[in-house]
Amino acid sequence: MPRIVKGARPSPNIWNSPAVYELENRAVDPDGAIEAAIRRHRSWAGANVLDVGCGTGYHLPRFAAEAARVVGVEPHRSLVDHARRRCARLPLVEVHQGTAQDLPVPDASVDVVHARWAYFFGPGCEPGLAELSRVVRRGGAAFVIDNDATRSTFGGWFRAAFPAYDPAEVERFWAIHGWQREAVDMRWRFERRQDFEAVVRIEFRPEVAERVLAEHRGLEVDYAVNLWWREF
Repeated sequence: MPRIVKGARPSPNIWNSPAVYELENRAVDPDGAIEAAIRRHRSWAGANVLDVGCGTGYHLPRFAAEAARVVGVEPHRSLVDHARRRCARLPLVEVHQGTAQDLPVPDASVDVVHARWAYFFGPGCEPGLAELSRVVRRGGAAFVIDNDATRSTFGGWFRAAFPAYDPAEVERFWAIHGWQREAVDMRWRFERRQDFEAVVRIEFRPEVAERVLAEHRGLEVDYAVNLWWREF
């Protein structure tokens, strides 16, 4: 098993700091707004679920509580190993090393796809979209969660960190490919200031991170995301 699968897009946060990213996972969306939005369109109860870019497998047990079968795909070997350890006692869960543009799953074998901040960033991810069309069976659905850079406190930080990011271009991309958008309001909620600071520092380059930490003194952050979704 290679350390990183060829063709993978580097993830500077979780790949380099998986323990800190675990803190971020725990802080994201404590009210379950993203999950509720997905369920409004398609439940995963009794379904075959594919989590693309599953990282350390944080979301896999949640899916496994209701799904018929869950497959996680992750290009980074150490994260694959972590996800397998996390799900070792969950017989319905499998974790494979692979990429979004070359998914190690059979044709028409998936009912629900979940991808959260993983690969699908708009223009350039066409190979991954083609793979979704191959693996999702008729009547299935795919969901991609990505940052909404047009609003919220976090959105402002994101724009400062990535000024070349063009939300309008990204929205046009998804619309052209037949996906729909639902705006979702959620939040970060941390228990300790030191955890918040550590997460900010893996998400943004140093000058942006230090400005954020100087300006934002609390443990909560309002955070807007886009839920891109499509039925097949």
